[in-house]
Amino acid sequence: MGHASIWQLVGFFLNLGGAVACAVVVLVLAKRSGQPRRERSAVIAAIALSAAWCVTNAAWGPGTSWAGLIDSARNLAWLLVLYRLFGNDGRDHSLAPIRPLVFVLALVECLQPAILVLDLRFGHSAPVHAVALSISVLLRALVAVGALVLLHNLYAGASSVSRQVLRWPAAALAGMWAWQLNLYALTWIGDNFPPELVALRGLVAGMVAVLFAIGANARAAELRILPSRTVAFQSLSLLVIGGYLVAITLIAQSLSLLGDGVTRLAQVGFLFAAATFAILWLPSKRVRGWLRVKAFKHLFQHRYDYRAEWLRFTGTIGRAGPDAPALPIRAAQALADITDSRGAVLLLPADEGGLALAGCWQWSDFRVPAVPFETGLLAWLERTGTVVELDEARDGQEGLMPDWLVRDALAWAVVPLVHFGRLVGVAILARPPIARRLDWEDFDLLKVVGRQLASYIAEQAGHEALIEASRFDEFNRRMAFVMHDIKNLASQLSLLARNAERHADNPEFRADMLVTLTKSVGKLNALIARLGRYGATGGAARAPVDLALVAERIAERYAGTHPVEVTRADRCLVLADSEALEQALVHLVQNGIDASPPDMPVYLEVSCDGLQGRLEVVDSGTGMSPQFVREKLFRPFVSSKDGGFGIGAFEARELIRAMGGRLDVESREGLGTRFAAVLPLSAAAGFIGGRQTAQEEAA
Repeated sequence: MGHASIWQLVGFFLNLGGAVACAVVVLVLAKRSGQPRRERSAVIAAIALSAAWCVTNAAWGPGTSWAGLIDSARNLAWLLVLYRLFGNDGRDHSLAPIRPLVFVLALVECLQPAILVLDLRFGHSAPVHAVALSISVLLRALVAVGALVLLHNLYAGASSVSRQVLRWPAAALAGMWAWQLNLYALTWIGDNFPPELVALRGLVAGMVAVLFAIGANARAAELRILPSRTVAFQSLSLLVIGGYLVAITLIAQSLSLLGDGVTRLAQVGFLFAAATFAILWLPSKRVRGWLRVKAFKHLFQHRYDYRAEWLRFTGTIGRAGPDAPALPIRAAQALADITDSRGAVLLLPADEGGLALAGCWQWSDFRVPAVPFETGLLAWLERTGTVVELDEARDGQEGLMPDWLVRDALAWAVVPLVHFGRLVGVAILARPPIARRLDWEDFDLLKVVGRQLASYIAEQAGHEALIEASRFDEFNRRMAFVMHDIKNLASQLSLLARNAERHADNPEFRADMLVTLTKSVGKLNALIARLGRYGATGGAARAPVDLALVAERIAERYAGTHPVEVTRADRCLVLADSEALEQALVHLVQNGIDASPPDMPVYLEVSCDGLQGRLEVVDSGTGMSPQFVREKLFRPFVSSKDGGFGIGAFEARELIRAMGGRLDVESREGLGTRFAAVLPLSAAAGFIGGRQTAQEEAA
């Protein structure tokens, strides 16, 4: 069987297969439900004509008159499809040159039947047949060129949304007309149809129909052709080899014009260069790995779906609830999930220094020595942040990683967790079920995820340290409050002792002194009882309290130590904690005494406005500046007095706030200060609380 006969047989089967594919696609498109697109009927007609054309080629051969006529009808149908595709976004009307150009291309294609008739009438003459073939082929090539130009304008001028719809139809038409252009160009140059390309007509028709079927799918915009990395790399290798062979052929043919000697020298030179390159390149894993990394990194799709990986990572780390594992275990799992590792462990800083096992995920038999890593290795990991593949360490860098880790065949990679240049932990990944080497994408992703995990771990460590510090702060605050109350009692007793030196013989003073000492003992006992409740809200036991009686008790408390006078005592019952309220007012009165001259009294005024009770503490002391009142008065441990603790005003405000009231302050330097404790009346407390609740619900 000759060369031409073989290709005729191949063409028969390909045309038959193309006809079947086109027929199936026509039935699928005809039965498809949903909103039809504008080009649907034209596509069905064009594919049906393609099926008839393939059947005619298979039955009578590609050179018959019927095949030529159906081919012209098929091309006209595909031109109509192209015009309809412009109508998807209205460009068939907005671009005026489109319709005339499509009309001209259709007119040129309509000349083919006339050329066919002339060839049948006068084709018995070889020169006439050659001219007819040349003109027919040239006109079809012109139609293919014009269609490709229109197709380029169709896709290049489309919006991003329209391109999602046009991707598959445009690829089908581009492939079809590019193949036709090459077929007719080679035929025009060689004065005859290449049998190899003619035999592929049915395959091209079937592929075009399949691509249009894919494009008609509602999810066509989501479809992607994503070859595997191995296939992609092998295809690139074949492309490089083919380009190398083509370059050698072209250079050899060019040098052959210079003579046989130069040609022979060129052949030997190419063999020498190829052998040298092969000897140097093929055994080198580093060179081949570098080429593979560069090719995959810059030419092909990534290994990981980063969106999916990030969602899974955040879901694992953010898992909450009583059944959720601890953060070190979740961190180990998050790293293992990324590389499909069998397990992972996490080492975190220990109290005595170094690293210790903190979390283990699906690797319970992993054993960590007391000193897992040397200080120099930890410093190197902290400085570089390098992800170490243990297989490389086993191959030739045994001194880099510790022996206990290298000997463990299941250990696969070491990931340092670095946060702001500080090593906060080290993760060790187990080998995945399908063994493979880490590549550039693994290293990049593990390094980024390691930094993110380091931030979470550092945040948790900071949170735990903050909780511990807040506990110490609460303890210190309680001690400060206790010392503040003791200091007030000490001041009263010191003042009493100084007055005793001058009035010890006065019976009335001795009586007052006895009362003061009795009250001081009572206050000390009450202080001991309240010691466990310092820092509390102060509003747990709220009941009606008469502000006038509270003011009188405070004035009696300071009798004989410093004059405290009640200048106004309207009767009003407020809702408060009597003990906490008196404690807060004592702080304010004591501050007024400390800021006033020895003989200058502190005044207490109790008033009522029908909704709220008001107890004012007024002194004529040194006063405070507006800046001090705004920025420092209610800050703990900031005081305007020498040796003061700076917590009296702060504790008074917090205690009054806890009872649903507020503490107002007015002060002038050199004139004095007025503190006003404002509390709701017990009768109006329910009304005020209900109104506040309604306002909160409305907001």
